[in-house]
Amino acid sequence: MTDKQPTLIIGVDGGGTGCRVAVGTAAHGILAEAKGNHGNVSTNFEEAIHNILSAVRAAIKDAGHDVRQIEHAVAHLGLAGYTGPDIGKRVADALPFGKSVVTEDTATTIVGAIGQEDGFVIALGTGTIIARQRAGVQTCIGGWCYQVSDQASGAWLGHGALEHTLLVVDGILPPSPLSDRMLDKLGGGAGIVQFSLKARPGDFATLAPDVVETAAAGDAIGTSLMQRGADYLQSALTALDYHAQDILCLSGGVGPHYAAYLPDGIIRNLQTEKGRAVDGAFALAMRAATQ
Repeated sequence: MTDKQPTLIIGVDGGGTGCRVAVGTAAHGILAEAKGNHGNVSTNFEEAIHNILSAVRAAIKDAGHDVRQIEHAVAHLGLAGYTGPDIGKRVADALPFGKSVVTEDTATTIVGAIGQEDGFVIALGTGTIIARQRAGVQTCIGGWCYQVSDQASGAWLGHGALEHTLLVVDGILPPSPLSDRMLDKLGGGAGIVQFSLKARPGDFATLAPDVVETAAAGDAIGTSLMQRGADYLQSALTALDYHAQDILCLSGGVGPHYAAYLPDGIIRNLQTEKGRAVDGAFALAMRAATQ
């Protein structure tokens, strides 16, 4: 190792279902990326750290750099399950990077989606991020965690699909293509129970595409869930002082699908995200490297 080697810049987007890592340098930008398993540091801390480091090492190798450079790297990690400075320090202490900045995944998602612009971001993957950026100040609401929050998220949709399917089994609701699909996929009502007893938020989120797809085809249960999610998102935007002329970005694996369920006044200035959360993490890591 010599001082002539460039400092590696590392951006990490750690979500409840998986993590994505971008590695590069200040001179060349992102050189390589890698994916790993979940990066939620509150669900399983040790496993999340292992998954993040495995993805980082894979990206460094793909970028053509020596993995030993990790000791001098500057990293920004936007992580699901970040609950404050205490867990942030615990994460930083567990990592071998030269400099680690740890935040909630909201910060990286906003920067990735709208850069430095004023605007609103709704990012829906396994969890929920609802945020406003004005004059560089970020304000977020909701998204506390799947167990008590994360309405409209992939995990919330998946859980809702199973809850409503069991109402079908009990004869309270009429069957639908979505409930039929859930029963076939998980092996009936008993299979749903067994799945749910062991499922993490990311496991429930794997069922969200079924909700989105069947709702688009007119399924009653799927449509009801999507509309309930959209109603929540509209209420959250109102709480953040959203106006029709404001920029809105729907991102994440689930987010863009809600456009069809939101009123025209909400989506009037809908724009495509500029980049991903991992792009935001890399940009913030670049900023940290110059400070």
